[in-house]
Formats: sequence, structure tokens, C-alpha cells
Amino acid sequence: MILCVRYGPEAGESFLPRLVDLLGEFTPVVEAAPPHEALADVRGALRYFDRTPAELAAVIRVRALALYGVDCVIGAGPNPMLARMAAREARPGLTLTVDDPAAFLRDRPVVALDGVGRATARTLCGYGLDSAGRVADAPLAVLQRLVGAKAGRELWERARGIDRTPVVPNAAARSLAAERSFPHDETDRTEQRRALLSLAAELGARLRTGNQVCRSLALTVRYADRSTTSRSRTLPEPTAHTAALTALAYALHDSLGLQRARVRGVALRAEGLGPAERAAHQLTFDPADEKARRIEAVADRARAKFGPRAILPGSLAA
Repeated sequence: MILCVRYGPEAGESFLPRLVDLLGEFTPVVEAAPPHEALADVRGALRYFDRTPAELAAVIRVRALALYGVDCVIGAGPNPMLARMAAREARPGLTLTVDDPAAFLRDRPVVALDGVGRATARTLCGYGLDSAGRVADAPLAVLQRLVGAKAGRELWERARGIDRTPVVPNAAARSLAAERSFPHDETDRTEQRRALLSLAAELGARLRTGNQVCRSLALTVRYADRSTTSRSRTLPEPTAHTAALTALAYALHDSLGLQRARVRGVALRAEGLGPAERAAHQLTFDPADEKARRIEAVADRARAKFGPRAILPGSLAA
């Protein structure tokens, strides 16, 4: 049995390591899933503590609330996909347990399945396969003709509640995130963009330090009423270049059309991480781009020697 423990963005990604440590008191098989989620394989813990999944989840929730003041929602299922889906539908204070995967999935929209994006969902819906139950009832060969051999088999299995993905403790991070909270509800677009510049610079430096690149960025804006809006977009090429990250962050911010919205905080997450040595870089004849990359490398060396605030963009140093 797998537990998926989720918490609200107001707690911040800094709570995630604490959550992993808390779950580690029950099982050593814990995988962080940034930004606000962790998976725990509790099959051994259920036998050891002689509790049901719902009872063990209740203990975890009470400890998180008592120790850190964070109210979590928890989903339980026989595999990570079902646990995540249950957590997305669980109400605060309750644990949603999936005992019958077929009944749980039958009426769910096909886009709710792992690995099904908007494009795949449009293709499937065009043939009337708009729910997990209909996909599960479709012949495997039909799905493979529609979306490909490998993707078709994975889709067919997931529609039937089969997910072979293991919970991997201490897995390599698949994303990096940074966030900024404003001292008051911020309506000034310029201040919001200064925060985004700071976040992009931080993520770029962290990626380059780890010799990594990212394939996409996700922006989350938190408002005064604690609601959030998220947008994500793929980069033209995998990169850790601060200028590219900043440009995409600004584009995501512009796409929200916030105008006079009262913003409490912003978070930026770099997704699809991979090793920098395997990333291709499109060569250009733009001397400004090459100059910016050389300056960036020098700035990284200066920060490594004198601290992260040794060199800052002019708008942040003002």
C-alpha cells in the first residue's frame, strides 16, 4: 500500500524535507515529489504497527499538524498513481483509500491518468475514449495505433489501475523550486517581476552548480485569499541560462493577466531536470548571448568564493 501525502502551497517547499523525515519514522521507503507531495510505501509499516492505511494516515496527519502546523491530505492506493489520484480528491481531515481500482477509475476523465497530457487526451476523446473505463475496455491494439506501441500499452495498463512505477527513496530530484513571499499583498507588477528575476537567478545558479539543465518552468502565484494559479511552459531547449529562465518566467507572468490582483507570493519551479553534458545548445551568431554566458560563468565563480549576494542583477541590488 502506498500513501501520497500532500500539503498546501502556503506551507512552502521548505516543509517537504520535514515531511520526508516525518514519514521516515514509519517507513524507510519515502520519495519526495516536489513541490508539495511525498510518497511512502507503508506495506511493512501496516504489519509492524498493526494498523489500517486510514489509521496510519491519521497518525501521520496529526503529527504533521502538531509539530509543524500543516494540515495534510492523504490518499492511499496499491500503487503510486492511484495514491496520487486519491490524494487529489481527498478532503482535509480524511483519507481516501482506493480498495477497488476498477470502480475508482471507471468514470474518471482520461486526462486524470498519469502520462496523459492535453494532446493525447484530445486524440482519445476524438474517438470517444474520454474516460478511463472506456480506455480500459478498448482493445490494446486500437490504443497502440492511436498513440504508439509503448504509450498505448502504458495507457491501457494505467486505465486498468496498473502502475509499475516503484517508490524510490532518495531519488534524484526531478525538479527544483524557489519561492518568494511579499511582506504585504503586492499589486505592483514591477515588484512581482523583480521577485521573478530573483527566483530565476536563484534557480539558474542552483542548476549550474549541480551541472544540470531544465526543460520547462512552472509559475505559481498565491493570492491574498490563499487561492493559487499555476502556469507551465516548455523551454525552446534545455538550459540553465538565467536570461532564458527569466524571459520565460516573465512570459508566464504576462500570460496570467493579473493587472491589480493582490499577490501574496510567487514560486518558480524548474522541471524536467537532466545532466548538462547531455543537453544540446543551439549555436547562435549573437555576440550578446555569448557575452552574457561568459559573464554568467564569471559571476558563478565569484558567488562560489564570496557568497550568493556577491554579484546581483542591477534591479535587485537597487
